[in-house]
Amino acid sequence: MAYGSISLEKRIKDNIRNYKLETLFDIEILLELLKSVNKLTGVSVMMTERHGEKAIAVGDWTGFAPDVEKDPGIKLRICDRTVAHVYVKYDAVEYDRIPQVRSIVERIIDSYEKLGEKSYMTRELEIYTDELEEKLEKESYQAKTGEKNDELTDMLNHTYFENRLKIIDRSQVVPVAGVCININDWKYVNDNFGDDESDRLIATVAGIIRDKAKPDYVIGRVDGDVFNVIIPMPAEGECEGFCEAVQTECDAYEDSHIAPSVAVGYALKENVETSLADILSDAEYAMFENKIEIKNSPGYYERLHKK
Repeated sequence: MAYGSISLEKRIKDNIRNYKLETLFDIEILLELLKSVNKLTGVSVMMTERHGEKAIAVGDWTGFAPDVEKDPGIKLRICDRTVAHVYVKYDAVEYDRIPQVRSIVERIIDSYEKLGEKSYMTRELEIYTDELEEKLEKESYQAKTGEKNDELTDMLNHTYFENRLKIIDRSQVVPVAGVCININDWKYVNDNFGDDESDRLIATVAGIIRDKAKPDYVIGRVDGDVFNVIIPMPAEGECEGFCEAVQTECDAYEDSHIAPSVAVGYALKENVETSLADILSDAEYAMFENKIEIKNSPGYYERLHKK
């Protein structure tokens, strides 16, 4: 289904033709990896761009000129399109080790196909999201007033965050994770130290969340002391790692008045028919369970009350 001038499906299908290896991968890291494999096994590897321009070569390629039409080598494909050609020579590999080395090379290519696809999908989703958001902005009150970000935290405000949810739902990309983060006992700080200190607590937690988030995360302050985070196509363990990093940084924060502490919960959208609003509702439920656990943990109230 199209939303705007071009559908996400068509964009993903067509735009991969505009990507080079250096826009999908860290070429220096890939080169170092292949150098290490060459040193350990003797295998020679060359990678070219889709039209045959040499990008990486390790080992002895004297006299070899790649011809991707007559001899395409091993095609590295992303979203059903060839983005590179891989040539491999086993001349310097011990004969009985060739099957093992060939398996290693195949696993490297497979891993980079998966890595490249995630990198490509993330970039295209960001572009698509920005374009569709412009359309939704014109229909919202915040677009008329120019108010997009929450003033205190500089994160997306509730309305704009909701717009992002609709866009991501429409993009039909999965998996997507939703994270709910709630400041524990914000009211205690407000009652005992006033608005300025409670605002500082919110701003402090927001800064920690932003610091631990990756650039492609979508973050919004959706209520006074509540933040929601969307993580597109999270890697295994990425949600847990993000939540743990935020909580650890909050617990380590030292201050004379505020004692940042957050409860977190997350849920995963794996079906395009499921809405992110429902996923965040599940995440909120998990967050409340975490809040009970934290408030019953030893030393929590002593730290809150600075005892």
